[in-house]
Amino acid sequence: MRNIDIIYINGAFVTPHGHETAELINPATEAVIGHVRLGDREDTLRAIAAAKQAWPAYARTSKAERIALLHRLHDAVLARADDINAATTEEYGGPVSRAAWVGAYAAKSFLLAAQTLQDYSLTRQIGSAQVVMEPVGVAGLITPWNSNAGFICNKLATALAAGCTVVIKPSEMSAIQTQVVTEALHSAGLPPGLFNIVNGRGDVVGAELSRHPDIAKISFTGSTAVGKTIQRAGADTLKRVTLELGGKSPTVILDDADFATALPLAVTAGFQNSGQACIAGTRILVPEHRLDEAIALARAAVERTQVGEPKDPQTQIGPMVSRKQWERVQSYIRVGVAEGAQLITGGEGLPAGIHAGFYVRPTLFAHVRNDMRIAREEIFGPVLCIITYRNEEDAIAIANDTDYGLQAIVLSGSDEHARAVGAQLRAGRVLINGLHHEPLAPFGGFKQSGIGREFGAFGLEAYLEPKSVIA
Repeated sequence: MRNIDIIYINGAFVTPHGHETAELINPATEAVIGHVRLGDREDTLRAIAAAKQAWPAYARTSKAERIALLHRLHDAVLARADDINAATTEEYGGPVSRAAWVGAYAAKSFLLAAQTLQDYSLTRQIGSAQVVMEPVGVAGLITPWNSNAGFICNKLATALAAGCTVVIKPSEMSAIQTQVVTEALHSAGLPPGLFNIVNGRGDVVGAELSRHPDIAKISFTGSTAVGKTIQRAGADTLKRVTLELGGKSPTVILDDADFATALPLAVTAGFQNSGQACIAGTRILVPEHRLDEAIALARAAVERTQVGEPKDPQTQIGPMVSRKQWERVQSYIRVGVAEGAQLITGGEGLPAGIHAGFYVRPTLFAHVRNDMRIAREEIFGPVLCIITYRNEEDAIAIANDTDYGLQAIVLSGSDEHARAVGAQLRAGRVLINGLHHEPLAPFGGFKQSGIGREFGAFGLEAYLEPKSVIA
């Protein structure tokens, strides 16, 4: 049983002022595995004050000093990578096939930020002006539960590279993972106040960060609904805001694609992180004259997908993070049936042979119209929709007919053909013939998938303000 009753403020682990506690539940067994004591507004104010006090000195540090600090953080987090991986599996239900690289991925965030800073010109000459890129100030970082260590470390690394100090509000559902990460960060021996971490509810800690005048910048990853609330709360103080929000990503399979390869790849794209991923390709677009072929191949791929115990190396889909999330996914499966979509495989209830845990049957719908709720709303679980198109113009129109625009995938027999279609898609990232990732390229969304970008130089600039000095 884990009892986490400390938070991290001004370089030290301290007892929260808040007294509210939350249960920590293993989603694979539904067993209570611990409790976390949550910070309150008073704790948040203390964290903000510590970051504010530390900021003037840190903002004056040199590029070389920040790079050295980032390398120390990388080494400290990497040393605890196995513990981060284990906590991810226990607390989140992340299959070891994925969780095995979570700690190393989080640690690498600091090396990538150091590389970005090394290559970035903080001072440049534009005409008669010297333009200096200065840190924006104290940043509030609000992170979700579906990739806890990665989000904390990536946002922190970028903010520190820019010269900002931070207050982090991680998901209270990820307190065990957060504790391991915080211990690792503490071991790097940073000056007090550079980073502060307060476990707490979004409507308490997150709300205070969003409205407090001493927070100059908010970076939030999570739902579109909460992102809108944060933007409204920050408007009075004109906070700089980066919002990485929801998605309903299309996987466009063109007629010249090898369907035997493309459909299994599309299923994999939709089931990323057990379906609990904002980038999941949950809308699969296929030519209408090849629908039967697409259904057969997709069904086979879905039914081959192993659901079960996260510690089993063969498991590809683990449990949903909570009963609330499990019930949400179940409700959308019912909605799909009620709307008239054809349930190809999966459906409501627990998978065969599983009697406990928040597991969902991997589900595939066909004959889905793009105006159905299951095609328009983010489900955040392993539920896929096959949608047909008449021609490429129709495919592009359907792919773009969404409130979101985070990621899209185009699969074709030709990279050139796929790029031509991808150029017409409204998404922050377009993947061509594969599930690619470039950690230095900007990541973020069009439309209601967010505002601003993370990663690389674009992410760094989100924490900087240009000052023109003209003589």
